[in-house]
Amino acid sequence: MPQDAYAPPDPKTLGDSPALGETDAEDLVHGICFKTGPPRTLGAELEWLVLDADRPSAILPPDRLTAAHDAARALPLRSRLTIEPGGQLELSSAPAPSLSGCADGLQADLTAVRTALRSQGLVLRGTGRDPRRPLRRMLCSPRYDAMETYFDRTGPAGRAMMRSSASVQVCVDAGYEEPGPLGYGRRWRLAHLLGAVFVAAFANSPAHEGPYAGWRCSRQGIWHDIDARRALAPPLDAEPRAGWTRHALDTEVMCVRSAGDGPWPVPNGMTFRDWLRAGEGAAGGGGGGTPRTDGLRPPTAEDLEYHLTTLFPPVRPRGHLEFRMIDAQPGDDGWLVPVAVVHALFDDQEAAESAYRAAKALADTHGTRPAPRNPLWRSAARHGLADPELRTAATACFRAAAEALPRLGASRHVQDVVGAFAERFTLRGRCPADDGYLQLTGTGARS
Repeated sequence: MPQDAYAPPDPKTLGDSPALGETDAEDLVHGICFKTGPPRTLGAELEWLVLDADRPSAILPPDRLTAAHDAARALPLRSRLTIEPGGQLELSSAPAPSLSGCADGLQADLTAVRTALRSQGLVLRGTGRDPRRPLRRMLCSPRYDAMETYFDRTGPAGRAMMRSSASVQVCVDAGYEEPGPLGYGRRWRLAHLLGAVFVAAFANSPAHEGPYAGWRCSRQGIWHDIDARRALAPPLDAEPRAGWTRHALDTEVMCVRSAGDGPWPVPNGMTFRDWLRAGEGAAGGGGGGTPRTDGLRPPTAEDLEYHLTTLFPPVRPRGHLEFRMIDAQPGDDGWLVPVAVVHALFDDQEAAESAYRAAKALADTHGTRPAPRNPLWRSAARHGLADPELRTAATACFRAAAEALPRLGASRHVQDVVGAFAERFTLRGRCPADDGYLQLTGTGARS
């Protein structure tokens, strides 16, 4: 769940761990990706842009943005506060046993952060993509230096993702080991079919120029373009654990951590399986050749765990399921809607059955190509709920969620916020992008 996100091993201990073999690596990924049991906990990660309250189109000077981060860090928050490379502020909840436990904790922390920033003339803004240009990378660290080097090999999308994107990520338990509406196999498939519905319903990053001109969710366009494999889902026709394990090991290594102060190596074309086989003295690998591994130490279990944090599929199995496809939402309470809807559709059995029936109708359009590079996901990003199939599915899902929320103990406030969103957007075949929420107040600046 969110609180343990991105806690990589200390590079200073790299020499203390034994080398990892290929079979052990497969067993390790296989064992940690889906931890099954009854769905009991919920978590959320909220990313926000920090803007000048009076001049939201202005790019904040680094010292002013750093002061805002410092003010937020000084608060006694229950959530974990982190800073994204472009200066986006992120709050990650602790795993909560209920929707109210998750929402109340985040709401209290958001109120405290907003109050602290308001005293500096700053506000938090929820949009999927920052339209201001040019944007700098605020954070300098071996991880982000290596990430930028890696992504620069395939074009500008990686830098755009790091510096300008923001999301609402929702985390639910993997589900039961057994088949059924709350079984992990059903939930895994459902997540990828409904993921396109969530892209469309919550699209909030419209683009009016550039490579994603006309898209409601240009943030998904960025994820589509950053890498040949890193941001893709594994094939859905594979058993979930086996499919994710193959996908993870056959994805290129982004960087190799080192104990010194210098930059981390960024191999070119070396999958984690290649690295494992090189460490075992075998030739070849999953990358289709024999990539250079000269001078690289053999990988360890900690390296594999770190590698998993550099994979960005739409739904990431981290023991639980992490939904990564939802744009940051407008307004003070907009973030509550996707958190509540995902929770209802995946953790209430009746709503899960309704969602599954809606999702089955989307399977043919999804096709065999992995998300987000298939017709269903591309239509969701381009057209939002103007796509009639997605609108029908979204309408059914929001109705099922509305019926489930009282059963799940959701507060009247949460129910009202979800209902108001559905009335304003979903039931009319619209999404936040259609209201022009990305337009910055008083400037008309757009992405």
